[in-house]
Amino acid sequence: MTGFTSVENGRKGYAGSVLDTGHSNYKWWVLANVMIGTFMVVLDATIVNVALPKIMATFGIPIDTAEWVLNGYLIAFSVVLPASGWFADHIGYKTVYMGGLFLFTLGSFLCGMAWNETALIFFRVLQGIGGGFLMPVGMAIILHEFPFEQRGTALGFWAIAAAGSVSFGPLIGGYLVDRFNWNAIFYVNIPVGIFALVATWAILREYKSEHSRSFDFVGFISMATFMVSLLLALADGNAAWNTGGWTSPFIITNFIIAFVGLVVFFITEFTVKHPLINLKLFRSFNYSMANAVFFIFGLSAFGSIFLLPLYLQNSLGYTAYQAGAIFLPMGFLQGIVAPVAGVLTDKINPKIPAVLGILLLGWSWYLNGSLSLFSMHSEVMFPIYLRGLGMGLLFTPLSTIAITDIQKKDMAQASGLFNVIRQVGGSFGVAIVGAVLTQRTFFHTAVDGQSIHQYSATYQHILYGLKNFSTMVLSGPPALEFQRAKALVLSDVVRQAIVQATDDTFLFAFAVMMLCIIPIMFLRTRRKPKGEKVVSME
Repeated sequence: MTGFTSVENGRKGYAGSVLDTGHSNYKWWVLANVMIGTFMVVLDATIVNVALPKIMATFGIPIDTAEWVLNGYLIAFSVVLPASGWFADHIGYKTVYMGGLFLFTLGSFLCGMAWNETALIFFRVLQGIGGGFLMPVGMAIILHEFPFEQRGTALGFWAIAAAGSVSFGPLIGGYLVDRFNWNAIFYVNIPVGIFALVATWAILREYKSEHSRSFDFVGFISMATFMVSLLLALADGNAAWNTGGWTSPFIITNFIIAFVGLVVFFITEFTVKHPLINLKLFRSFNYSMANAVFFIFGLSAFGSIFLLPLYLQNSLGYTAYQAGAIFLPMGFLQGIVAPVAGVLTDKINPKIPAVLGILLLGWSWYLNGSLSLFSMHSEVMFPIYLRGLGMGLLFTPLSTIAITDIQKKDMAQASGLFNVIRQVGGSFGVAIVGAVLTQRTFFHTAVDGQSIHQYSATYQHILYGLKNFSTMVLSGPPALEFQRAKALVLSDVVRQAIVQATDDTFLFAFAVMMLCIIPIMFLRTRRKPKGEKVVSME
């Protein structure tokens, strides 16, 4: 990494470091420190999923509101991530990294203290801003400290922190929710964050870019406006408060604002001297197609991962810990299969393992589309195994094809854009999946409710049975017992409607995932020179 100037302070090494920065072990201390921040950031993108049912019950909010606890974090993360490089270049990499740690830790504390859903969503945005600074700046610090021949090893360890948090996040979150309360999933970050802040202050040296450039303020604001407005429209189209549906003034206005923001963003990025995002990278056909796959993948995968813990806890009666534990094998399988996919990429057409990965992922969503109130544990776990295998097969060959036409000087930004686009796809996925689930729940509740004939012999038999059960257990006047019996029947109808809606939403995710095959088939492959290594941009 070039273009950086060191700031001397009379000590051996660089400003702000109490270590001997010239020692051969210094870079490994830096790597360990950055891995702590990476683990926390990715952990908080997944740990909240298993806590959502408790959060919904605590604040008495529907799913179309609860999804913003996830979306607020993902949106802020995605918006800040492209701008983080500018701040690091001008303020200093150590300063910005510590600032991200501070915001993330402060946001965690405030999330745990949240008194209502609005406060929780606002503080999750603050967390996302901190995370948006930590991830790319941490990666840049690693690239700066390690020589070229060791960067692959360093980034491999860095990726382990991210992959580990994906696997262990739901498990840790489930344990904390069951053992304490939902607040604990945020409080756990506080001691880790304080330790990381002290370690960063003691270990990292400060450096800035030698080359200054103007900040693309218009591009930043227009991108943020586009994302927030579009997600508001997608998430609230079927919201309970929005009686006008998709044609309400609020929804239409947000679509218009999003369109204007997108137009302004594209005009700005192609005309300013120093754009926020180098859209010229998308002149590479393979890079554009691969990003389309990553966006579609994020849309399908993030939305479905958000949905599964809700089903497990609300419909099957799993505890938060049990719901989180089912995700554990997914990360392990991905870690085992990814190197195999790299070897296959060297030997055969890389589109083959990529398509196989998509098919396995799609199969997992398709199997989830037949879940019921009586699904066995094995029926839940088998799709999880398929998901881990599919993701392990997909990322390495897809990344390898994508960077075939990317110059080395643009590799860091190209890798960063992969993550941005996947996160943006995830934000859209949570919003769209929430909207589909809400609409299909309304549909199945109405259809199932109409199928109940109150004068049929079967209905009357069930009603009298429930009435007698209620009388024995609770006692009360006959009129009240009949009302309780009817409420139990209605409750069962709603539970069944929610499961049917969940199945429909998983099938929707399956259809979306299958769309990934289209851009993959158009990718242009070429035989790699002998000895060229596979680079993964997970």
